[in-house]
Amino acid sequence: MEPAADLLSPAGHELLERLAGEAEVSPDRALRLAEQLRGRYPADLVAAALTQQSLRIAGRAKFSRADAMFFTRAGLEQASSDLTAEHSARRFAGCGLVADLCCGIGGNLTALADVAGHVLAVDSDLQTLKFAMRNVVLGHSPRHVTPVCADVRDLALAGHGAFPATAAGRGAQVEAVFIDPARRAGDRRFRAGDSQPPLDWCFGLADHVGAVCIKAAPGLPLELVPAGWETEFVTTGRNLKEALLWSPALATSRRRATILPAVQTMTAEPGEPVPVAAPGAFLLDPSPAVTRAGLVEELARSVGAWKIDPMIAFLAADAAISTPFARTLRVVESMPWNERQVARRLRELGIGTADIRRRGLAGDVGQIHRRLGLQGDGSATIVMTRRDGRPWTLICVSVDS
Repeated sequence: MEPAADLLSPAGHELLERLAGEAEVSPDRALRLAEQLRGRYPADLVAAALTQQSLRIAGRAKFSRADAMFFTRAGLEQASSDLTAEHSARRFAGCGLVADLCCGIGGNLTALADVAGHVLAVDSDLQTLKFAMRNVVLGHSPRHVTPVCADVRDLALAGHGAFPATAAGRGAQVEAVFIDPARRAGDRRFRAGDSQPPLDWCFGLADHVGAVCIKAAPGLPLELVPAGWETEFVTTGRNLKEALLWSPALATSRRRATILPAVQTMTAEPGEPVPVAAPGAFLLDPSPAVTRAGLVEELARSVGAWKIDPMIAFLAADAAISTPFARTLRVVESMPWNERQVARRLRELGIGTADIRRRGLAGDVGQIHRRLGLQGDGSATIVMTRRDGRPWTLICVSVDS
């Protein structure tokens, strides 16, 4: 029997219940557990359950119900978290029938089912689809979701036939599509054609169903997005999570940066060029969502900051600025970049630990960190950048220091 069927069977459920109290499943611990359990359960079921418990532990970082969910390794890697899924689902509120294409283990499925009348969960892998349906039951009635095991490219959309009959009505037409095409695990850079289905195919969905959202890797080059589409970069805190590409029917801006969990958002707006001048008493390090969306100038205009270099994303200000779109640091030293002189100044300041932020300068951060020979009890952020085209260093501390 395939591992998915084993884990979903009564024996699989019983075994997972026995493992539920495990805080971690290290290789040594897994070996000991396997030896204990193989007398009562088949070896392949024990192996599958141990893997599943390890994935559930890892899944806690994304899902509030991770301890009861079912994961594949690739599915967990690519899945949206509860937080990001709820955010993207909001634009589908009120839709009658939504297709969640390449639904994976259902990271977005429950959130879509909460706002739409009915959702079609489509994935080409039967094991993954079974897991998705089991996961959606944890948060929503399964009557609102219809599973379809198929290659999404083989399915007919509006104007070209209909999906299988669902509770939404026999022959009901899809009103909106959410698609999360498969990418290589851990790949945060995006190259055209790397996803399955290819990005061009995903964009073409808007020719058949106007309301489309494509989830993409945050390394997506902006030039790949067609005119009329909105590109939204989403972070949780300062961690860049995903890019959402909204078709013209759902777009409300050209580019957008969104900060979760408070749902703070910034959009592209025309304005006067931002001045370039020497660093001030404070440095603003914009959120990755702001830099990826190309909204650094919008941020500068909104808080009254300026650039220290025409091509670099760091901003300067004379007063401490509180904004969800940037981290504000206090500048304690501003000097041309010279590794020996910077190292000497850090020793004078008693800086023993430092985070190096590099923009616009080449060099291996790890090697530079070792060569600086940091000593002392203090901590700082060392900014390696450019000031109006010249290599420059800013030694910064938190605004509370």
